[in-house]
Amino acid sequence: MSSLRIEGELTIYRAAELKQTLLAAVAEHAELEVDLSQVGEFDSAGLQLLLLAKREAAAAGRTLRLVDHSPAVVEVLELFDLAAHFGDPLVVGSAQRAA
Repeated sequence: MSSLRIEGELTIYRAAELKQTLLAAVAEHAELEVDLSQVGEFDSAGLQLLLLAKREAAAAGRTLRLVDHSPAVVEVLELFDLAAHFGDPLVVGSAQRAA
């Protein structure tokens, strides 16, 4: 299984850049974990990007898991009641828990 860590913002300001990176990783790996522990800002554009990546992975018969959700990610997923949609346990990353 491969892993991709997203650091910093997962917002509209980086959506285009991250879209290319994320979709390329989904296409390249049958199983991909996306580490969200270092995401400091997360908005609806970032949410849409994760929804797109999850849908593309499923359509290609691939597995995409979101892991170590930062508090910013958890807040938005809970706000939109989408945690169950992704099917990944909401676990705040160890670095964030220690803070």
